[in-house]
Amino acid sequence: MNRPPLDQSIVFLKTGDLEITRHFYEQVCGLELVLNQETCHIFQLCSTGFLGFCHSKTEIIRPEATIITLVTSEVESWHAHLRDQGCWLDGDPRVNPQYQILHFYTRDPNGYSVEVQKFLDPRWRAAEQVGPSR
Repeated sequence: MNRPPLDQSIVFLKTGDLEITRHFYEQVCGLELVLNQETCHIFQLCSTGFLGFCHSKTEIIRPEATIITLVTSEVESWHAHLRDQGCWLDGDPRVNPQYQILHFYTRDPNGYSVEVQKFLDPRWRAAEQVGPSR
């Protein structure tokens, strides 16, 4: 079954404080704020992946149950960078044999879990190996 192509992806999450969220993702993580819509901020993760936060007056229920995963070949460098920025870290990067990843966690100001990981599983198709989305 053929489907129309996809060009980009944005995941939107709620925040009660856009400015502290912007500071974390822009200043601490170094992501570019590519669109400021006043009540929503969209950050670029990679060439076609984006993360958006929209102001909400409603409570974020169990934010720790949401995992924002940043995939990189530089897990150790990210760990050092976030440590140097004073971020809470759940420990050193470690291998998870079940999922064949090297990873660690931090939290953003909203309480969302942020996982930094590298796939060790040879079945993972890295972005540079994947053609246009069909």
